[in-house]
Amino acid sequence: MSDETRLRDEICRIGRSLFDRGLTAGSSGNISARLPDGGWLMTPTNASLGALDPARLALFDAQGRFVSGDAPTKEAFLHFSMYGERAEAGAVVHLHSSHSTAVSLLADVDPDDVLPALTAYYVMRVGRLPLVPYFAPGDPDLAHAVRALAGRHHAVLLANHGPVVAGRSLADAQYATEELEETAKLFLLLQGHRIRPLTPAQVADLKARFNLP
Repeated sequence: MSDETRLRDEICRIGRSLFDRGLTAGSSGNISARLPDGGWLMTPTNASLGALDPARLALFDAQGRFVSGDAPTKEAFLHFSMYGERAEAGAVVHLHSSHSTAVSLLADVDPDDVLPALTAYYVMRVGRLPLVPYFAPGDPDLAHAVRALAGRHHAVLLANHGPVVAGRSLADAQYATEELEETAKLFLLLQGHRIRPLTPAQVADLKARFNLP
């Protein structure tokens, strides 16, 4: 099996898993992966992540030119904004997942670091999560806003929209997105309660133990 065939199948498998577990709905959300030759595979526009066809994924060459397949997601620019600033990124997942999007609507979150360090696994998989200001879908200024943060953060939260997460592999991007969503769920469940997040010293210890940025 070629690397491209494997990646096509993996994108479809992950998309179906995310859809079946309610992490994306309708035709929302999109996934991409970098090919060994420098090109990219990306989910098509107006396609359900629960019903992807490996043969119909959009293919881009190493210069970002559309080559074949169905027309790519209209949010392709979000993916390219991440790849352009993160040479190590092998995949990007963007969802409109309910809890993460709900957190992006809260008026009193810290835009420099939206979620507290509730668990060690959130620190390890996500780290700091900045909030990107609201832009209308397709607004080119959204790409500029994501690009401005992508060099320092592999995960960002789009206001009134949802998360964009890059990873070294499809699995890394998937797991980080899922950890973000679970932490957002915890955060919302704890609203109105006093919480005990990890201390700065505990976060620093995790970064040292696991060589985190």
